Parts: sequence; C-alpha cells; structure tokens
Amino acid sequence: MAESAVSLLSSLKSIVGEANVLTEVADVAPYVTDWRDAFHGRARAVVRPGTAAEVAAVVRACAEHRAPIVPQGGNTSLCGGATPHANGSEIVLSLARLARVRAVDVANATLTVEAGVPLVRVQEAADEAGLFFPLSLAAEGSCTIGGNLSTNAGGTAVLRYGNARDLVIGLEVVLADGRVWEGLKGLRKDNTGYDLRQLFVGSEGTLGIITAAVLKLFPKARVSATAFAAVADVDAAVGLLAELKQALGDRLTGFELISRECVELTRARFPAFADPLPGQPWYALIQADDPAADSPLARQLEATLAAAVENGTARDATIAQSEAQGAALWALREHIPEAQRREGRNIKHDISLAVSRIPEFLREAEARLNAALPGVRYVIFGHLGDGNLHYNLSPPPGVALEAFRSETARANRIVYDLAVEMGGSFSAEHGIGQLKREELTRYKAEIEVDLMRRIKRALDPGNLLNPGKVV
Repeated sequence: MAESAVSLLSSLKSIVGEANVLTEVADVAPYVTDWRDAFHGRARAVVRPGTAAEVAAVVRACAEHRAPIVPQGGNTSLCGGATPHANGSEIVLSLARLARVRAVDVANATLTVEAGVPLVRVQEAADEAGLFFPLSLAAEGSCTIGGNLSTNAGGTAVLRYGNARDLVIGLEVVLADGRVWEGLKGLRKDNTGYDLRQLFVGSEGTLGIITAAVLKLFPKARVSATAFAAVADVDAAVGLLAELKQALGDRLTGFELISRECVELTRARFPAFADPLPGQPWYALIQADDPAADSPLARQLEATLAAAVENGTARDATIAQSEAQGAALWALREHIPEAQRREGRNIKHDISLAVSRIPEFLREAEARLNAALPGVRYVIFGHLGDGNLHYNLSPPPGVALEAFRSETARANRIVYDLAVEMGGSFSAEHGIGQLKREELTRYKAEIEVDLMRRIKRALDPGNLLNPGKVV
C-alpha cells in the first residue's frame, strides 16, 4: 500500500476510531454493491463517523490526500448513486452512525434528526410526539433520511404533501473543504438571499454531505380510509382521480396505479397476499386521511366510489374495513419492487408526465415497444396522483434475461424519447446517480447542464464529492 494511502487510513482511524474504518474485503462488501445488484465497485475503505464534527474531519483529511468520497446512507439507491466505482480509489463515507433524533418541537411542528436515522424511525419519532411525518416509501425500514433528502425522494404521499424537498426546513451540511454550514433553523419564512438548502436536496451528495435536517411535521390522521378500485383502463383511472379530488380535496393522500401484471407477479412471489379484485386490467390503490376525529371521510369515500361504479368510471371497488386490511392492501403495492427483484433484473424506468398525458403515453409507448421488442411484457405501477410511473419491462416468455437486458439502450431511447416529447421527465424520483448521467446530458437543455456543472465546480472544485455521479 502506498505511503500516502497508509497515511490517510491512519488519519481516518485517529478521527473515528480503528473499528470504524473498514478495509477487509468481507467488511467492505455490503457497502460497494447497490440494492438491485446492478452496480459493483471497490473502495479504499469504508469510514463510519459518529458525529457531524467527525464527518467534517474525515472530509478534511480526504481533501488533504485528494481522496474522493462516496457518501452513503441506507444503500438503497436504484441508480448507483451511493456505489463507488471499480477503481478502488474512493472512500465510502457511511452516515449510518449519525442516528440521533436531536430535537422535537411540537409547537413548531418540527423534528431535527441526523442523516443516518432510518426513515421509519423518523416516522416513529413524529408519531411519539403526536404528529406525523408523511414521507413513505417501500424501503423506509432501511433507507435513511439523509439519503431521502439527497435524492429528493418521492414516495406514496406526494399528491398531498410533496417531495422530500417540500418537507425540509433546515439543513446541516459538510462542504467539500470540510467546513460545516449550520443551517438548522426551524423557520418557515427566512427570505434572506438564496435558498441554500435546496442546492443540497436532490444533489446526491455531489455538492455537500447532509448530516442533519429540520423536518416539517403535520397533524396526525384520526380517521383514515383505504380502498382498492378496479378500472377498465388508465383513462378511467385518471377520471377516478379527478372525481376523488373533487370529493375529498386535500384529504386524498395517495392514488397508486397498479396493473394486473403487477398483482400477478407479486402474488406469485408472495402467495400469502390476497387478490382484492381478481381479473381486472388496472387498479387504483386509494388512501385518504383526515385529522378531524369526527370526520365523515370513510362515508364520503364509499359514496364517491359507489357513484364511480354507477357512472362507469370504476368497475368495482372494495374499502378496507380495518387497519389490518388497509395495511395488507398497501403491502401488496409495496412488495412489487421486491417481487421484480426476485424475478430478475428487468429494464426499469422512473418517468413523470402531466397526469392528463399518461394514458396517451402508455398507448404510444406500447405501440413503439411492441414493434421494437415483440412479446415484451409490461410491469407498470406508480404514483398516478403526481404523474410518476414506474414503467418496467420484462422479457417475452422464453427469452433469456441477459439477452433481453442487452436491449436496454434501445428500450430506454423509446421510453425516454417519448416521455420527453410529451413534456415529461426521464427521472421522477429515483435520481441520476451513475445510471442516468448520459440521459441527463441527452435530455436536459445545454444551459441547464452548464449551470449544474458551474455549481458543482464552485462548491467542489476538486471533484471529490461523489465524482462521476449526476454531472
């Protein structure tokens, strides 16, 4: 090992302790492969600081030795954003030990947490305070709030509460030179120049390392209702969404689109799940919540769905009669990604469009893909309420998975070209990471890419923070 490398490791051990600098292959292995097993890298070491001050000291040491850093939370990235490259020169900086809930301000409805707190623990801390944190996604048991913010995570409640960037008020961030920006203010109004926090939210650790955040909390729902509706097609699903918005207003929290293929795939991998409404082509999973204890929400949802069945917008609907039934419906939805992972790596797309254009997109995309890849199977689900589709493709029967995956570039061109033609985006909530860097330069305007690169050079002139990701 080169003398400079030994010197860096020695410095890092003096900062975080020898036990928190991992170099053995077996110890490092969980940190250098992504959740989907699509990206594999190597690392000089994995460093596990326990405080923001230790993060800053680690960054200063790495900057002194010109050692690139890959920040990592729960390692649940779907785009390789938290995976090091194969050259083995990078330090993986795990934030998992920054796991404290620093403060709860009930009167201000805010929660201050460190970056390594798992999302489910953030939800629990809010609940313990009698309040609610709405960010929710399938990986919430293992993903961390720092990773959620660095990727501007979406999830199932964006329809009502917005993305991660809408839920953060203040940040603490370690910059590329090791300085710490102390921006942990619990202020909803602070009109004093540029909104610096929004530079770091969604930047995937390329501009700075988020070490703590002040998050917005909301009143806890006292009445909730979950329903599963069958519709003939996605046009009908869009119509049902409009009817529910009109009837329920902002009490409509989630509206998930699920194809029949998704239900069958998930039940094949997880046979314990019930089939709520067998034999229908499309479904909508509906969540509504109201903080008012005497809310007539359940009756209003039932009446709206009954009217939708009567007028033909929906074919059938079932409403959960207990919290356990509602949880089971959501579990069916949330296990779709894991069912896909168990089936084998398919061709995944995370796109967004105006809700009104989604039916047209699906028709045209299917026509183009059927012509290019005869027999391709569609696994389509997502957050229809905010226009986000997980548009995934599985191989035709009898076609080997690897042979099909060799068509990824061609499939991407068809899907992304069409989405962008229709005013949409090739990345809705999963970010860019390594996976979509070329797509970013292909589809973003030249001026947008130039501005991103200027910001990157200004905040990280040595290109040490998560190099090779995003831009």
